[in-house]
Amino acid sequence: MNKQIERRRTFAIISHPDAGKTTLTEKFLLFGGQIQVAGAVKNNKIRKTATSDWMDIEKQRGISVSTSVMEFDYLPEGQSGEPYKVNILDTPGHQDFAEDTYRTLTAVDSAIIVVDSAKGVEAQTRKLMEVCRMRNTPVIIFINKMDREGRDPFDLLDELEQELNIRVRPLSWPIGQGMKFKGVYNIFEHNLNLFTPDKQRKTRKVEVDVQSSDLEQHVGEDFATRLREDLELVDGVYPEFNVKDYRKAEVAPVFFGSALNNFGVQELLDCFVQIAPDPQPTKAEERIVKPDEPKFTGFIFKITANIDPNHRSCIAFCKICSGKFLRNQPYYHVRLDKSLRFSSPTQFMAQRKSTVDEAWPGDIVGLPDNGIFKIGDTLTEGEKLHFRGLPSFSPELFKYIENDDPMKSKQFQKGIEQLMNEGVAQMFVNQFNNRRIIGTVGQLQFEVIQYRLEHEYNAKCRWEPVHLYKACWIESDDAEELENFKKRKYQYMAKDIEDRDVFLADSSYVLGMAEEDFKHIKFHFTSEF
Repeated sequence: MNKQIERRRTFAIISHPDAGKTTLTEKFLLFGGQIQVAGAVKNNKIRKTATSDWMDIEKQRGISVSTSVMEFDYLPEGQSGEPYKVNILDTPGHQDFAEDTYRTLTAVDSAIIVVDSAKGVEAQTRKLMEVCRMRNTPVIIFINKMDREGRDPFDLLDELEQELNIRVRPLSWPIGQGMKFKGVYNIFEHNLNLFTPDKQRKTRKVEVDVQSSDLEQHVGEDFATRLREDLELVDGVYPEFNVKDYRKAEVAPVFFGSALNNFGVQELLDCFVQIAPDPQPTKAEERIVKPDEPKFTGFIFKITANIDPNHRSCIAFCKICSGKFLRNQPYYHVRLDKSLRFSSPTQFMAQRKSTVDEAWPGDIVGLPDNGIFKIGDTLTEGEKLHFRGLPSFSPELFKYIENDDPMKSKQFQKGIEQLMNEGVAQMFVNQFNNRRIIGTVGQLQFEVIQYRLEHEYNAKCRWEPVHLYKACWIESDDAEELENFKKRKYQYMAKDIEDRDVFLADSSYVLGMAEEDFKHIKFHFTSEF
């Protein structure tokens, strides 16, 4: 069992929009032998879109809307033994879908942050780093787009240290930049990789001693002198790389390259599988669950509707925390308090999926869902456990949703229900007039809901404006006061999907007054309380 656990590597790729996450994922799959020709997000001459962006809306806009899961086996060149099993989660960068990304980070053991060499650290990168820090997730930083004119590598490293508040250690170093980009020197393995722009195939490596005169032949005199000076400086300024510090999330290794031109990606992957942590213990409310326990436990961190548009099926993604998962075994669903069997659990390659007979800690398995799962549910072999840490945040934008075609009310109902279970947005039903209100974090989600209702469920919706400031969940120990509050504010009371009371405040002033007048009522801005 331990052998199986040791070879697993589960990680997420995170960054600000357009830094190049999906392109990097695509190149990983190329090296992992899953695809022979890599697609790209911005397809000028390349007709193939990226594997992980499989929804129609993703292909049209060139952005990722939902997290996709991919897995492959990989063994670095020159190594023998069993290959590593790599599970990648490609996350959306757009802040409108940040919730999806936050939830994904609960299911991984480490993360790769992609930074654009010209733009440096951006707003969303900082936010995501905070989430990693809350959970002590180790990170590796990949500085992308070195084939374009960007900033000086040392300036970038300083910015990373200051902005993300973590120590860094470069494990590869660029030679030149932009038009003069010659390649990358791999500090971790001490070899030189020369740059030949090719978007869809792999690159060549050269073994070179930095101090010998061979270096000049490959890159020219000026670059050779500069590289030697830079490397001396790197060794002088930054501490020796220590794997333990990285796993404790105190140091972040940094790699340079260009994901679009396949450059520096293999070095990153080779080093990653060697140093990244294998599946770690998971914290439940009752106790800490270790991966090498014999009994199976796992939790649902994501639900996707309509992977196959012909079947309207939902799939729940389950992260295995301990024990071995077997097909057709009965497992206990803690929230519903009953046993379930799964006859066709699946493993993924974005949209393509294959049935799996067994899975180990660290793996992500898709379970067919007919409305029995919610995000955060736990499966065990009988023990009552609750894994926490999957919050939904209080939304900032609100609109009434109305059915535009009365003949299609059934499709409309089903569509909304499935999309809300997926966690794309949150729905509240106003108790006063029974109208549905959709709350989201960003504007783009309204468009995605509308598009998916029409194209996947064949139902049309229209939006109507509603003026609200915040939605907050309320609870109180004082039942009388709670009743009194509901009577006074009955116009602004609503229920969420799980039938909890939500107060819809229409301005910050109203919210402040309510908090003052009703001392015994607690107002929560995340659903975890």
